[in-house]
Formats: sequence, C-alpha cells, structure tokens
Amino acid sequence: MDLSVVVPTLNGRDRLTASLDSLAARAPDAEVVVVNGPSADGTTGMVRERADVDVLVEVADRCINVARNAGVVAASGDAIALLGFDLRITEGWIDAVRDGLAAAGAVTGPVRRGDEGDDAPERRRIAGRDVTYFDGDNVAFRAATLRETLDGFDEYLRTGGARDAAHRIAGAGGEVAWRDGMAATRGDDDGSGGPGPHGPDEQNRRWKYRSLSYRLAKNYGPRPTVARRTLSHAFGDAAAAARAVLGGEASPSAWFGNGRDVIAGIARGGADGLVARASDRSDTRNPYGLSIETERAVATYDRR
Repeated sequence: MDLSVVVPTLNGRDRLTASLDSLAARAPDAEVVVVNGPSADGTTGMVRERADVDVLVEVADRCINVARNAGVVAASGDAIALLGFDLRITEGWIDAVRDGLAAAGAVTGPVRRGDEGDDAPERRRIAGRDVTYFDGDNVAFRAATLRETLDGFDEYLRTGGARDAAHRIAGAGGEVAWRDGMAATRGDDDGSGGPGPHGPDEQNRRWKYRSLSYRLAKNYGPRPTVARRTLSHAFGDAAAAARAVLGGEASPSAWFGNGRDVIAGIARGGADGLVARASDRSDTRNPYGLSIETERAVATYDRR
C-alpha cells in the first residue's frame, strides 16, 4: 500500500509542526501533502523548509472541503488519509490504516485529547441505510473509494462534509471500518484551544442547520425521516437555548436570533439539497465534488 497523507491547515503553524513531526516519526514512508491557506502566520515558509513534506498546495478558499479535495488531487498513493493539522498520530496508526483498508473502503479511529476520546464510531440507521460516521480529521480511504465512489468531498458544505461523505459511502453500499489502533491525539500545548477557522463550526446555527438539511435532503430526498431528524435536532437546540435564557446565561433576543438562523438554515439547505439531488442522481450524490472544473490551487510546490 502506497499511502498519501493530506494535511489541510489554516493559521496553525506550531500545531502543524507537531503533526508533521509525528508523521515523520511514525509514518516515514508516507507521502505527505500539506494544503495551506490562506494562512498568514508563516506556514508556507515553515513547510517549504521541511524535507519531509512532499507537496505543498496553496489554496485561497477557506472551505475545508476545498482544501481536502485539493489535497486529494495532488496525492499519488493508492490509499489517501486525511489528518487534522492539530493532530498527532500514535504508534500503530499506520498499521491500523493498512489493516482497516484491507477490510473496507475507508477506515477511521479515535481522536483523543488526554484520556478523553471516542471508543467506538457513531452509527445511525437512516431510511434503511446503516451509516458509520467518521472524523474528517482522522480517516483513510482507498483512493478508488475517495475518487470514484465519493468524487471527493462536497464543496457546497462549509461544515459537515465528513458526515455527508459517510452518508454517501453507505448509499453506495460501502463500509467504514473502525480500528482502535488508528488513534490520533489533539494537543493544545500552545494554548490556542483548537483548530483554526477553516469555516463555520457547529455553534453557527445557520450553517449547522443549512448543512444538516442539505445533506439529508440530498442523500435521502423529501422523506418524512428527513424532516423528523432535522426538527428533532432543532427542538433539542431550542430547548437547550431556552434553559440558558431561564438560567440567565443568555438573553431572549439571542434565543430569537438563534431561532431565526435555524429556520433560515433549514429552508436554504433543504432547497439546495433537493436541487443537488436532482443534479446528481448517481450514488455519488456529489454535484460539487472533485470532478467539477475549478482551480482550487493557487500555487503548488512539488518535490517528488
């Protein structure tokens, strides 16, 4: 197995250094592709000085799925892993990747901070489909699965791209293996408190629900299951926000603002998801994937 490891990064030079050090120590034979940008912290210079990075791709779009796809385009291995720039692989990671990909088209493992982390994957059964979710910062694919089955990641999505890919793998009849040995650790030694701003996170209600309703509508169509799951999430968040208001931790205006964002996100995402479903009726379900004609990279430095 020839493994390529794609590491998207954005304004995370110090943590990226630690991540690359772990790859050099524990996966020295892997091809390393760093996708940077648009960083403003000296990441480019640091990466170009390292002999253990095979390819540096500079991108202008902050979207994590654009960065992932740019790395997939540059990778040459018959297996491709995605690693978060703030993660360090552990001893046995590379063996777990090989073992998992021998059994399935994709493999994932736990992401830990200290002693905390997942001990098993999150699984859901949706519309007769068994979906195994994975962390997009610690996952590996057979190259054919990533390029042909998935057509990469959906660049419409600013958040939730990995969960969308999990739905599409299940829709194509594929499997995601879990290996405890494929563990990665998240360090915060620099006190920065987590990854850089690749895009909106799950605290951004508008994008959270836009992403959720989009991927459910795109992958499953206008089913009652889709509406039920979306509304279940919305009611759960609304109840939590109401408790915060009653407890004096949030204002009523913030609660109403969040509600407005949720409704707008659901409406926009659901409509766009149905359009995307009509645009790509194949199992790939990815009208905004690798195959779209676009210039993702603004510069590429290739040492191979």
